[in-house]
Amino acid sequence: MSEGGGFALAVSGTLGAETRRSTMVERLATRGRLLLNETAEEWGVHPMTIRRDFEILEDTGLARRVRGGLVHIGSDGFSQRQHRSAGAKRRIAEKLVDLVGDGMAIGFDASTTVFQLTTTLPQLSGVSIITNGLSAFQALHGRQGVRCFLTGGEREEQNISLVGPLAVRALRNFNLDICFISTMSVDARLGTSETTMEQVAVKEAMATASDRVVLAVDSGKLETRSRVRSLGLDRIDVMVTELDGADSRLDSYRESVRSIL
Repeated sequence: MSEGGGFALAVSGTLGAETRRSTMVERLATRGRLLLNETAEEWGVHPMTIRRDFEILEDTGLARRVRGGLVHIGSDGFSQRQHRSAGAKRRIAEKLVDLVGDGMAIGFDASTTVFQLTTTLPQLSGVSIITNGLSAFQALHGRQGVRCFLTGGEREEQNISLVGPLAVRALRNFNLDICFISTMSVDARLGTSETTMEQVAVKEAMATASDRVVLAVDSGKLETRSRVRSLGLDRIDVMVTELDGADSRLDSYRESVRSIL
């Protein structure tokens, strides 16, 4: 059977799981998305089998679970991912700037969305910023009026970040006025979720150390779920998207989140 991505495959439920998953990776790269029921029918296997395949692919960091299927997030570098939804990230950063002031102690996570804030910060005085993001640290280090701290920890390549017990311990040593975090997925009922426990632990520690928690997330992540639950929406003080704050797509979040911008 000829596929749009230029490769041929005989679809059969008797093929090994590894062959099936390998082919799914190729199709994700070319199509960008796989649907659960459609994929199960195509391979002639039970949907629960495909669901397990999807969980394994998500664990690799190449894909993210969404309702009804899987979307490709790629293994490309941090600098390339900065350009995804670039307009939305710029609009979010413009809103985040208004939440930053002189003399504040601030936490930045390692996301590309929060990294955009490093490029839009105005001239500040007496600000301390701690981050587990190597890219954010490089952008902020040496900036006038900003004292920047980098957590220790184990290097995690997908986000060019530091994770693990050392990163968590470093964050616990700070009393932050505010922190800016993003997420892989956010659902109105389940809250935020990530692909790894390590990322969850760092964001939990940053949120716990902060008086205010700001969730910065583009609308493409709304009503999606990843494998590992992270922060409940009751932990979020301000939710910032590129949308107008009154947009109906945000209605399901209003009861849980204190403020939406």
